[in-house]
Amino acid sequence: MKTTATTPLARRGITTDHLLDAPLPQLLAEFDVEVVTSRITDPTFTGGTAVRPDGSLLLVRPPARSAAEWEMMARSMLGLALRVPMPPLPAPYQLSDL
Repeated sequence: MKTTATTPLARRGITTDHLLDAPLPQLLAEFDVEVVTSRITDPTFTGGTAVRPDGSLLLVRPPARSAAEWEMMARSMLGLALRVPMPPLPAPYQLSDL
């Protein structure tokens, strides 16, 4: 018998529309995402995402960013981590998958 882990990254049926339209707090709860605020103040740092060994997600939020910027980056980082196609970010923003 083959089993599949039920971690956020193993979920199927996640749509781009859902990631763009659902309230951010709902998405973070739905995917059991922990958010921490970084001490990195470099204006070019717009956040980060880590997938933990157990499959849970950690989003790193830069300090002193606008709510709109955080919403945009958090949704994009979540989409990248969940492998859901997302629209391109406006310049000068970009995500890197390391």
